[in-house]
Amino acid sequence: MANINGIEGMSVEEVNQEIAKGGRFVIFLYCFSIFIMSFKRSSDIYFIRADEGTLTKSLPFSALSFFVGWWGIPWGIIYTIQSLITNFSGGQDITQQVISALRQPQ
Repeated sequence: MANINGIEGMSVEEVNQEIAKGGRFVIFLYCFSIFIMSFKRSSDIYFIRADEGTLTKSLPFSALSFFVGWWGIPWGIIYTIQSLITNFSGGQDITQQVISALRQPQ
């Protein structure tokens, strides 16, 4: 599984309490283009506490997309717009997938 940022030093119980209060696991999208080739990728997983916003965490990925994502036509434009909309909407919520993966026997 990918790295999970934001749960350092937290117990499983503390994570569960945060999720019960509205905490969630999210990823942010970013796009970059090299000449005519465009690539859409996702960030590591971020744990967002119930009282925390996502704007500061999404800004590096949004800025990367904004400055180097547009150049591949047509996918660079499409991927960049998708990335910006997703990031400024709070990221892509993958809480259920993370919880399911954590419950799987290793």
